[in-house]
Amino acid sequence: MSKSKKALIQLGLALILALVAGAVIFRWTNNMKRPAPVAAVKTSTVPVVVAKAAAKRGMKLTGEMLEVRNFTADSRPEGSHAQIQELAGRVLNQDVGPNEAVTDRKLADASVMGGGVSAMIEPGKRAMAVKGNMVMGLSGFVRPGDKVDVIVAMTVGSDEKPVTKLVLEQVKVLATGTQLQPPTEDGMTASVDVYTLELSPAESERLALAASRGTLHFALRNEQDEAAVLTSGSDIPKTLAALRPKLPPRSVRQATRIEVLSGASRSTVKF
Repeated sequence: MSKSKKALIQLGLALILALVAGAVIFRWTNNMKRPAPVAAVKTSTVPVVVAKAAAKRGMKLTGEMLEVRNFTADSRPEGSHAQIQELAGRVLNQDVGPNEAVTDRKLADASVMGGGVSAMIEPGKRAMAVKGNMVMGLSGFVRPGDKVDVIVAMTVGSDEKPVTKLVLEQVKVLATGTQLQPPTEDGMTASVDVYTLELSPAESERLALAASRGTLHFALRNEQDEAAVLTSGSDIPKTLAALRPKLPPRSVRQATRIEVLSGASRSTVKF
């Protein structure tokens, strides 16, 4: 075999080996870049009863108001329920938003099945109704959920002296007439005859006396105003003295002193 043929054979073998080595390296690097397959994670879910739409405090739940949603086991709210029939007929003691789980904390006691005002009273408080009128209710602008100060105008003493006094403050209005929720339509007002207020037992006693001995008035508060106010009350003189202009101070005239001599006696006269 000539030297030229030998050289060509060696060159061809080298080229083949180079191509094989390149293919092996390419395949190896391609496998290195490919991400390892991720094992599918199975997430266990549990059924939870939620509200279909917003529900207000004091409402009695029905099956149509509820539905079941799947929650992950670690996100299931404490005190939640898995079946709608467990909650049908129960009464809310807190507002519930749409798609929010209805838990035991948001429910009144199971013995409360009628709904209404009794489910809306805070523990330790009492609901008390007082007779009102259009003026007392600010022409219908006092609505359930508002807070008012209660003022009484009455007569005191044997001479029946008229007195007006703030007797209750930051009192929550639970209901106006038979309405437990404020109207949804803006500007809608109504004049009612009865206002139901949420009071402590001591406040209930004070309101009962004020309502039986005098005339009640409501002063509507801003919902964010929680400042306590102390007043001394007002009677006729104080009321009439309000907004009077200040009188100029009286000028003080210096007394004139005259010394009178009469014989051996001496006296002083002022005028």
